[in-house]
Amino acid sequence: MSEWSDEEAFTALAERLRRRGLDVERVITEGCRLQIETPSWGYGDSGTRFKVFSWPGAARTIEEKLADAALVHRLTGVCPGFAIHIPWDRVSDWDGLRRRAEELGLRIGSVNPNLFQDDDYRLGSLCHPAPDVRRKALEHVVECVAIAREVGSTTLSLWLADGTNYPGQDSIRDRKRRLEETLREVYARLPEEMRLLIEYKLFEPAFYHTDLADWGVAHAVAVKLGPRAQVLVDVGHHALGTNVEHIVAFLLDEGRLGGFHLNGRKYADDDLIVGSINPFELFLVFTELRWAIEDPRTEPHARRVAYVLDQSHNVEPKVEAMVQSVVNVQAAHARAWLVDGDRLRRAQREGDVLEAHRTLLEAYETDVRPLVAEVRRRLGAEPDPVAAYRASGHQQRVARERATAAPGHRGYPGA
Repeated sequence: MSEWSDEEAFTALAERLRRRGLDVERVITEGCRLQIETPSWGYGDSGTRFKVFSWPGAARTIEEKLADAALVHRLTGVCPGFAIHIPWDRVSDWDGLRRRAEELGLRIGSVNPNLFQDDDYRLGSLCHPAPDVRRKALEHVVECVAIAREVGSTTLSLWLADGTNYPGQDSIRDRKRRLEETLREVYARLPEEMRLLIEYKLFEPAFYHTDLADWGVAHAVAVKLGPRAQVLVDVGHHALGTNVEHIVAFLLDEGRLGGFHLNGRKYADDDLIVGSINPFELFLVFTELRWAIEDPRTEPHARRVAYVLDQSHNVEPKVEAMVQSVVNVQAAHARAWLVDGDRLRRAQREGDVLEAHRTLLEAYETDVRPLVAEVRRRLGAEPDPVAAYRASGHQQRVARERATAAPGHRGYPGA
């Protein structure tokens, strides 16, 4: 066991935090409430547009992906949700898939249609100039709504690769209208309990313009559709230097932040382990979420925000990378709840810029590992889940048992 993961380390840290006037039990309670979905596509072999590297023991079937997800949940205590992607995760018995997930202590989370890998979608899917292609794409999304109902999911998560590569290739305004028309049909098919989360991406694979290019476009479309249409923020889908926490704060206050795809990036949509490149940004994002939870005007909405890992574990072990991702999210979340809110607001009222910033830094620079280890202990999980996974021999065992690798997805399937 790591020296920071024993109970004595937590007791010492808790005492220091209480001397600072912080409510340690509130931080632990919120840590126990945190729930993160892990994605089916993160457990199998996947990669960049250039190469899919096979990893020994990577999951080959939906059953193996579920087993790996259940292990991540047992290790961390906060990952009961399992996101699926259609058609990659298609099965003949959806009720059977739901029951198998429940047997493993999981639930099926967001359902993700695939509108970017069919040859017919070369010029787009829901925005395509040809009515028959738009109808094909629409029918696939409607099918995913039906699948979500069967597996007990209340979230349809939509990302489009639609856009153009050259000026004049298509009418941008016509594409906007086609998108609104097809999404109105999708929205009309949603059952009352289901949300439509609309994702966006600055560029790629379309490089001249993207039909859902940024959070403002996604927000405008969601508002036109209705209250159960919300924006999904992928933290890697922005221009360099974009203030993601500002976007998060705005959407929270508007009641339109539906969820996150959590990952890390250095340049563009790198899909690295979340918190591996800019952990301070991740902390600030969770700080904005905390303020929304503490505000009675936004608390009900903020509590429904979905946290989904969306990463391409291309050169690292699949399960261990997923566990490390969850550990990073838990740490950022705990630091956000350690911010001294009274001190921060007082500094803001008095215009004390440096004191306000120092208040955030004090929370961010706190070593929260003993605190998060205590959260996991209370959830019946492993205080140090990465060390526990390495000691379990699971990687070596599945490498022997899953000797034959399944074909990998060329191109990152999470998008």
